[in-house]
Amino acid sequence: MASQDWFEKDFYATLGVAQDASEEDIKKAYRKLARKYHPDKNPGDTSAEQKFKEIGEANQVLSDPQQRQEYDAVRQMARGGARFSGGAGGAEDVFSSMFGGGGGSAYRTYSSGAGGQQGINLEDLLAQFGGAGGGFGGGGFSSGFGGPRQRAAQRGEDVEARASITFRQAVEGSEVRISDGDGQSFTARIPAGVKDGQKIRLRGKGRAGFGGGPNGDMILHVSVGTDPVFGRDGDNLTVELPVTFAEATLGATVQVPTFDGKSVKVRVAPGTPSGRSLRVKGRGVKTKKATGDLIAKVHVVVPKELTDEQRQAVETLAAGEADPREELLAKARQAAS
Repeated sequence: MASQDWFEKDFYATLGVAQDASEEDIKKAYRKLARKYHPDKNPGDTSAEQKFKEIGEANQVLSDPQQRQEYDAVRQMARGGARFSGGAGGAEDVFSSMFGGGGGSAYRTYSSGAGGQQGINLEDLLAQFGGAGGGFGGGGFSSGFGGPRQRAAQRGEDVEARASITFRQAVEGSEVRISDGDGQSFTARIPAGVKDGQKIRLRGKGRAGFGGGPNGDMILHVSVGTDPVFGRDGDNLTVELPVTFAEATLGATVQVPTFDGKSVKVRVAPGTPSGRSLRVKGRGVKTKKATGDLIAKVHVVVPKELTDEQRQAVETLAAGEADPREELLAKARQAAS
């Protein structure tokens, strides 16, 4: 239906098409602009969101043959294709009658381009611009330009929510209950591999749209707890692997815990220092795109108590060792000189 603000809006310019553009041209222009300004591609950009609403309104009118015919007629009057004289027969009174502004006669004085004037029924005048005729009054036209004003379809607003999940839920994926802020709750699927602080877009879970427009989305902020055994580095799981001084020195095969509660055996090479990482392929976080590894970080455990025999063995070892700090001290002295 015709809208009074059509006089102020140029839908053709909004879509970047000519006034005689075909339906296909209008469709192509709208799709191109909708992809460019879609809120999913411009999160938090209010200007892009407003532009998206404007091109949606323009497309709604121009893609409908009847609405486009009415719009073209209104725009023609706005450009001066038909002019109304001032005073009691002025344009304000006419538009007030057209768009429900209250009383007013159904007849106005019409001024032609040549300057002559004649009494004319507005129903006949509007019929010249594509209107379907029919009477009008305080409630607007009954057909053609008639009926109540309809709001252009608009996408609903996005909303934000927060969810706190455990480390295991984040790694394996889970379902959680989410409140939409209006007292309603629903079940949302958290995908496997979600990270702490990550945002998840839940389609259609935002505010309801207007005029038949789609619902907005919910932006879910996820907080992930910690685990007593495992850590995370991207899609890799990490674990601190304690080994004895003897195992690190002489080498050994040791067991490493895995996230499923089982374990795997890994080889610790002779002379392995603290901090070295041992990789277990395919035992990390599994997502749709990839599967990470399990990284075991070696931590050499120094015994707090030694028997006399053990102490003697260590002292014998120490007597034959070179000073491991000698090279470090030499570099420091060289840098300072």
